[in-house]
Amino acid sequence: MPSIFQKLIALLIVFCLSPIIFIAAIAIFLDDGFPIFFIQKRTSQGKKMFNMYKFRTMVNNSEEILKNDKELYKIFIENDHKIPEELETRLLKTASFIRKTSIDEIPQLFNVLLGHINLVGNRPVQIEEFKLIPKDEQLILSKAKCGVTGLWQVSGRSNIKAKDRHDIEVNYVKNRSSLLDIKIIIKTCYVVLRRFGSH
Repeated sequence: MPSIFQKLIALLIVFCLSPIIFIAAIAIFLDDGFPIFFIQKRTSQGKKMFNMYKFRTMVNNSEEILKNDKELYKIFIENDHKIPEELETRLLKTASFIRKTSIDEIPQLFNVLLGHINLVGNRPVQIEEFKLIPKDEQLILSKAKCGVTGLWQVSGRSNIKAKDRHDIEVNYVKNRSSLLDIKIIIKTCYVVLRRFGSH
């Protein structure tokens, strides 16, 4: 799908979701003050680095806590760069709802408008995580810009292990088309709305 078309869709979504963006910002501020956004360096295509925006769902020094806790960091690495929910102690009170409904992902639409990523594409990761991907897969993944949503996100998301996710993402790059992107956008809406309904 052409980049300009994806930016127009992102702009429309931001406009439609502006009340939710405002309410989420107020809720996070009342819960834990500023900053409202969590900003982290991510890589798109394993080359360009950019600041990825998300609504903050953890305490301010969450990354310091993780890196200073050797046992927790080991679990983080062994668990595909995720902390099991039952072991996570850094979350804000608002985190559960914001994450479950994917509201925390909305600020990435600003990354789309800034040209960092596409609306549809593979998941932007930290450079350390990208380097763990086999070289042949890195080469394939580097051919397509990352996105807010993608084939992995609508195929099981966090329930999928890293190796299976890489297979899905490689498959997306090999078969990407405007039609596939439209299907992913429609399926993303269904997945997100289903989460809202199940809360």
